[in-house]
Amino acid sequence: MPHTFNRFVREWTDRRVQLNEKKLRLLLVDDDRNAVEALAAFMTVQDLDCHIALGGRQAIAAALAWAPHIIVMDISMPECTGIEAARAIREDDATAHILIIAFTALDEREVRRRAVDQDFDAYCQKGHATTHLLRLIASLAA
Repeated sequence: MPHTFNRFVREWTDRRVQLNEKKLRLLLVDDDRNAVEALAAFMTVQDLDCHIALGGRQAIAAALAWAPHIIVMDISMPECTGIEAARAIREDDATAHILIIAFTALDEREVRRRAVDQDFDAYCQKGHATTHLLRLIASLAA
């Protein structure tokens, strides 16, 4: 059953990561290099295996090449938005199983208005404590 943590963090599906490895693999996607590198540093300290992608096109390629368990996807990116990238990842049988979190400054209603239900598994609004995102990731890997 999906959890609601607070108004900034929500699970949208009841899908979970089937973790067979020692570390959870996260693909962090944002067009802001400094922001995504800082997030990767924080998540790495939490003992998570992180790769970054700078934009939607890199996210699609990295999902195919690296097979992360969870993708933390920004939405508002030039050239290929997070929604476009999520749809491409969902449409490929090799990557359709990957859980995707919408991680954006947009409010939840705006993301739901733009996205199809199957595009994302969860939502976390940027601008709040990173521990909210970490708790969401932990719940999806339970």
